[in-house]
Amino acid sequence: MDTLVLDEPTATTEELIEKLYQTEGKAEIINGEIVKFMSTGCEPGIASLNIALSLKMYQREIKRGIAFGDNIGFIVNLPNRKSVSPDAAYYIGKPMGMKFLQGAPIFAVEVRSENDYGERAEKAIAEKRADYFAAGTEIVWDVDLLSDEVIKSFHRDNPDNPKVFRRGDVANAEPALPKWKMAVNELFD
Repeated sequence: MDTLVLDEPTATTEELIEKLYQTEGKAEIINGEIVKFMSTGCEPGIASLNIALSLKMYQREIKRGIAFGDNIGFIVNLPNRKSVSPDAAYYIGKPMGMKFLQGAPIFAVEVRSENDYGERAEKAIAEKRADYFAAGTEIVWDVDLLSDEVIKSFHRDNPDNPKVFRRGDVANAEPALPKWKMAVNELFD
């Protein structure tokens, strides 16, 4: 989660959202500032794309909700955070045309990049996951391609006890996405 802060915390939420539209690359509004995130590497990019593609196939099958890949803005209303931009997501809500989506996705995926390790990164990941849950997200995946526990699937109602999926397993996002499944090995293709 390498970040670069772009603004001082003096603007209103509306002003920050307008500035977010003007910001190049992936960014979120956190603690009254626009925080830009560094680009990811090859393997995390492949994993997030493969998850988004699987979610898109699910969307076409059930004809409800919208699948998203990386860099989509979701406007949320939390004291410390006004937007999230997961690496992949599934949204049950109203499409917004060219505007950011209003409200959190039902399912959010965060794929770790090479600098998303260590005590500081773990704290930031846990805080963002808590923000997702406070905003209304039901399931959050923490995808760690370097770990034997490749996917930790956290549920809003039991955030301290994630389901763990390893290579060879078939992962899911139950109950947020009924009947959607994805082989963990597909993250690496």
